[in-house]
Amino acid sequence: MSEDTSQKPDQSPPPSGFTDLSGPAAFKAQQKAEEEALLAENYPLPNDLADAGPALIRKVVELEAKVAEVTDQLLRSVADMDNLRKRSLREREDASKYAVASFARDLLDVADTFRRALEAIPEDLRAETRIKPLVEGIEATERSFLKSFEKYGIRRIEPLDEPFDPNFHEVMFETMVPDKPAGTIVQILEPGFVLHDRLLRPARVGVSKANSEPTAHRVDTEA
Repeated sequence: MSEDTSQKPDQSPPPSGFTDLSGPAAFKAQQKAEEEALLAENYPLPNDLADAGPALIRKVVELEAKVAEVTDQLLRSVADMDNLRKRSLREREDASKYAVASFARDLLDVADTFRRALEAIPEDLRAETRIKPLVEGIEATERSFLKSFEKYGIRRIEPLDEPFDPNFHEVMFETMVPDKPAGTIVQILEPGFVLHDRLLRPARVGVSKANSEPTAHRVDTEA
C-alpha cells in the first residue's frame, strides 16, 4: 500500500497573540479604530483626561446631544408660555374694551329717538320762535349723548356717498342714480354704530346700482 504524499492545508489553530487581518473581525476593528481617531480629533481632551480614551469621548458626545435636546425643549416651553401670556393679556384687554357692548346696544334706541324727533319737525318750522328752542334742545341733548358714547369708544357711522362695505352696512334697497357709481350709498335709513373696531349695528342704507339697460337699446325719452 502506497503512502498518500499529497499536502493537506494546515488546519492547526493560530499561535497565541496572532490577529487575523483578513476577516470581518479585522474590518470591524479597523473601523472602530478610525472612529476613535475621528472622535479624538474632533473632541480633544485635556491632558489629564487623555488616558480616559474613546469611551469618555462618546459620553461627552451623548451629553452634548442631550443638552441640545433639553435646550430645544426649554426654548419651546418658554415660547409657549410667552404666547399664553400674550393671549391672556389680549383676552383681558378685550373683556375690558368690549364690556359695555351689551349695554351700548340697549342705548342705541335712545340715540335713534333723538334723530327721529328732529326728523319729525319740518324744516320750515324749525326757525319759528316756539319751535327753535325745542330743536336746539334736542340737538344739544343728542350731541351730549353721542359725546358720552365716544368716551367709551362708541361711534355712530353715517356713510353717505361712501362705497358700500358689507362689514359695516346693510342694503335695504337698490336704485339707479345717474351720477353715482354702482355700489355707492345714496341714502341712510338708519345709522350704524361701532364699539372701537367691533360692529354694534350695521348702517341700513340704500345703494346705487348699475344701469342694466344696454346703451344701444335705451329708449330716447327726450325726443
